[in-house]
Amino acid sequence: MAVLTIARMGNPVLRAVAEPIADPTDPEVARLAADMIETMMDAPGVGLAAPQVAVARRIVVFRVPADRGEGETVATTVLVNPVIEPLDGGTELGWEGCLSIPGLRGLVPRHSRIRYRGIGLDGAPIEREASGFHARVLQHEIDHLDGVLYIDRMDDLTLLAFTDEAHHITDARKG
Repeated sequence: MAVLTIARMGNPVLRAVAEPIADPTDPEVARLAADMIETMMDAPGVGLAAPQVAVARRIVVFRVPADRGEGETVATTVLVNPVIEPLDGGTELGWEGCLSIPGLRGLVPRHSRIRYRGIGLDGAPIEREASGFHARVLQHEIDHLDGVLYIDRMDDLTLLAFTDEAHHITDARKG
């Protein structure tokens, strides 16, 4: 396994639509997934899409740690050729950061509840429903597969801030 270089905003791979993976059981796909997990953990992050490591393929890795999952945890998961389906029309604002846009955070509207589908490295289908942070992570990572960054989803760029200044936005919204 290896820690890979994370592509940052401006790298064209982050704006390209990633190609589907024909055989999720290919050992090269497993090697890429292992390197992506190591890179995500080293960063540290909760999700990583292949375009973020300059590989334009449809694979994401993610996790929902106990301290972020509002009571829900999800072990590190590899999802090949994922798709999402909103389960309701509701959206909610939530803070997002990105390993490809270091030092910034923004309040991003996302679907409150989703269903996601994909294929595991063993070739078996994966289908789950998600809400809260779990849903947000999946939507963020799958956006990367379509060349979309979280800032593209923001309705109001005054809600974008450096990480160490974001509390000012939160404080102002409370008051």
